[in-house]
Amino acid sequence: MKFLKIATIVVLSLITICALSVLVILGIDKRSADYLSIAENEQLKANSYLITNINLVPMTSDTVLMNQSVLVRNGRIEQIGRGISAEGITVVDGQEQYLSPGLIDMHVHVWDRQELGLYLANGVTTVRNMWGIPFHLRLKQEIADGELLGPTFSTSTPKLTGPNDEGVDKVQIQSPEEAKNLIAQYKADGYDFIKTYAGMTEEIFDAVLEQAKEEQMTIAAHPSFEVAYSYHFKPAFESVEHTEEIVQTALRFDIDSVKLKQVVDLYVQHGMAHTPTLSIFQNIIDIIEQGEGMLNGEEASYMNPTFVALGSMDDYNRWTSEQLYNPETLERISNQHELHQDIVKMMHEAGVTLLCGTDAGIMFAVPGFSLHEELFYFQQAGLTPYEALKTATINPSKASQRYADAGTIEVRKWADLVLSKSNPLDDLSTLHQPVAVWAQGRLIDEEWIQLLKDRAKSRKTGAATLLRIVESLL
Repeated sequence: MKFLKIATIVVLSLITICALSVLVILGIDKRSADYLSIAENEQLKANSYLITNINLVPMTSDTVLMNQSVLVRNGRIEQIGRGISAEGITVVDGQEQYLSPGLIDMHVHVWDRQELGLYLANGVTTVRNMWGIPFHLRLKQEIADGELLGPTFSTSTPKLTGPNDEGVDKVQIQSPEEAKNLIAQYKADGYDFIKTYAGMTEEIFDAVLEQAKEEQMTIAAHPSFEVAYSYHFKPAFESVEHTEEIVQTALRFDIDSVKLKQVVDLYVQHGMAHTPTLSIFQNIIDIIEQGEGMLNGEEASYMNPTFVALGSMDDYNRWTSEQLYNPETLERISNQHELHQDIVKMMHEAGVTLLCGTDAGIMFAVPGFSLHEELFYFQQAGLTPYEALKTATINPSKASQRYADAGTIEVRKWADLVLSKSNPLDDLSTLHQPVAVWAQGRLIDEEWIQLLKDRAKSRKTGAATLLRIVESLL
């Protein structure tokens, strides 16, 4: 009895110590992001402004409206025009600079609060998180409640796949009944849409679609190898991700122009949106060419440290080893990267709705910064600056009603705005260094933009991120 009593005390003590350690780690992590707390920062509390003397890039058409003013009240655009006045509202002189809509990244992976600041510092005011865990539900609620400064946030469910697609990062569904129960639970939990992955079998996929209709949820699909590519064009899907999967899944690396046209025709016939994620293949090229320079560069210092250790390092080791043992790897990847751009050009010319998504948060794709790289590769694919900018502004509102209040500068829409020194329709690189950003009417000026970058650099969020991942596994 005495031994059992001592053993019980020891076990309870260890549990208590572990629980306290978890609370301390999460408490320290949350305090490290206090600069994003709206309640604790006077400037962030205001969400009504009169922005004067600006040249407006509304993104409703390929045009610039000169010498305009924009009245923002309670986070929404109330009036646009000349000669606007409003009592009791702070006036911001735009100094004849250019005001365009906040940018939207439609494929991100968020791991900590500091990343929210990086998105805003780069003019990204809306994100679609594509790998949902319970942490994201809490994050979404804090932003929606006006407690936390961040881009407008929506999140997928966890990555759903079939019984034979192994990996701790995925939920392997064993039966149609389990699929239906999971979708119903995820809807009740507060996830916004469903993320399906590469191993979904047709039987389970059918059940997911049936329950998605019941719950009024849409699907963003990483295409599955287990069904025909054409399966992903049913009404429940809001977008199909990754141009690389057209090569790998739809064409099975058989680059046949007739087959490729059939795939593009599928998108046109069904009005399906496509998220190319072009820049992630450039990251493979950078890993091979830069080697350790990729690990030690400034951009890597903005990545979440836990995910660099758990994910990005695996990518680094894979591709550096591949190049070592197969010297033609760099040429092969470079050629496929160019092929992706050719496919995007073909899709654009056919009228497919293209969405800007970056896979930020994985494989050295830096939150916020990577969106500007993605826009660059859209232009490399042959899109004009206006056409490229549409993929990160108005096009998401075509793909999902969820983004109807973003993407253009119009009355009654959210005041998600980017002020730049020159006209982005002439040169999108001006958006790399915004003069100011408004996120639902909250002003982030140049001083704050620098603060958001500085506080995210080389951050110590590893232990807290690891706990959140463990929570999602449990």
